Amino acid sequence: MRRTTTAPRWLLLTSVGAATMLTLTACAGTTETPATGPTLSDEPVTLSFTWWGNDVRHGITEELIAAFEAEHENITIEPQYTDWAGYWDKLATTVAAGDAPDIIQMDEKQLSTYAANGVLLDLGTLGDALPTEDFPESVLGTGALDGTQYGIPVGINTYTYMANADLLESLGIELPDDETWSWDDFTELAEEITAASGGAVIGSQSWGFEDGGLNNWLRQHGESLYAEDGSPEVTASEETLADWWQLLLDVTEAGGTPDPSATIERESAGLAESFTATNQSAFGPWWSNQVAALRDASGQNLEPLMVPTPDEGESKAAYYKPSMFWSASAKSEHPAEVALFLDFLSNSEEAADLLLAERGVPANEKIREYITPKLDEVNQEVVDFLDAIAPRVGDAAPATPPGGGAIETIIDQHTQRVLFGELTPEDAAASFIAELQQALDDAAI
Repeated sequence: MRRTTTAPRWLLLTSVGAATMLTLTACAGTTETPATGPTLSDEPVTLSFTWWGNDVRHGITEELIAAFEAEHENITIEPQYTDWAGYWDKLATTVAAGDAPDIIQMDEKQLSTYAANGVLLDLGTLGDALPTEDFPESVLGTGALDGTQYGIPVGINTYTYMANADLLESLGIELPDDETWSWDDFTELAEEITAASGGAVIGSQSWGFEDGGLNNWLRQHGESLYAEDGSPEVTASEETLADWWQLLLDVTEAGGTPDPSATIERESAGLAESFTATNQSAFGPWWSNQVAALRDASGQNLEPLMVPTPDEGESKAAYYKPSMFWSASAKSEHPAEVALFLDFLSNSEEAADLLLAERGVPANEKIREYITPKLDEVNQEVVDFLDAIAPRVGDAAPATPPGGGAIETIIDQHTQRVLFGELTPEDAAASFIAELQQALDDAAI
């Protein structure tokens, strides 16, 4: 295989953007070839498997590998892992060298970039070896581009507003009704909390540093960040974007969110140092899979609430976001064995017993039903929350086009400049659209 020494332009762009439920199926427990799909080998096979995570995830994943290898003595899984900060640089380097891992833990923001450049395997070619009928179409579709399946969703999250029920009770303020609360209700409550505590507790942690909250805001206003037809186009309007930043600016100036300098300092410090986790704010925007970590850090009763809306919760603007995907290399020399391992990870009770909710509440509905009674109390609450929000969940958001991984850096920079008065919300909206569109255009070159 020819190896290149210079990374393609799309890989360089990806690297920059990144820096800133059923029993074990027959094919996962035997070496018999399924009715359709590639043929398994009787010879020794080694598959490379890359993922990001912390020490807990690394330990669990190595247990998964050991369990699979015990079932399939001729298959060896070679682990390759790192933390999030270094993951995409490492993956870009191996792909540029023509040595992409056989199995790849993939993020939604990077899926289309790698798929569009021929790195990822069309999982549909694996046939019966990788069944997906237990995944809801709205969730499974998040791993597909133009009808081709490039990723199997691992877990699902949804955006929430975390409420510190203990802090609210100490201030004599009732927990809001998240079935009906509006953005007006939220902003009034945030300002009331700061005033009632004499500034000891801030109403809400700030937002605007990642795209989850923005996607919810756009969907609530009948828009989407990217074109519905999958074309590489930013379709969010300047007006709706400006309104989002103006809301943040208004609440901040009224004292409902922290001082900008404190916000920026905490944003770079991580979850454990956040205003939510240190019990210095009563509310904060987080993903549902972060409930357990936030409760552990805070030591208080934090409850996930549905996101405030402009219409008292009447629209279907919420969405389920995959925590990550299982993907595979299009150049893998062992697609049958790849299918076997992906089926084990995605569809087996044995893998579920090890994973539990570490990579999010399982996206596979049968596996979620099987594993829920085994989850701890917090994660069972998260499952209940995901079920409760289902009536508000609309169609999956358009897939992030190639180059869209740069949004994390772009959105962070623009929010900072708005908070520090360097850009008006209107100027930030125009600049944000231009920069993000440029990232998409550059990735298409």
